[in-house]
Amino acid sequence: MTIKVNGKDVTLEKEVTVKELLEIQKVEMPDYVTVQINDEILDRKDFETLTVKEGDVVEFLYFMGGGAI
Repeated sequence: MTIKVNGKDVTLEKEVTVKELLEIQKVEMPDYVTVQINDEILDRKDFETLTVKEGDVVEFLYFMGGGAI
């Protein structure tokens, strides 16, 4: 199964949950990442049950705060 993660093709042996994908991709600070699949932002409570499917486009997003200089 092939999906796209942050613009790169990733091949997986089987469908995995979003939580498993975060582990497979070794995402840093998984508690702070927002996950978007096919342009839809996911609710964190769905990470353990929602599976990634063939052809899905996944983005791991980090929102950073900033300040003025």
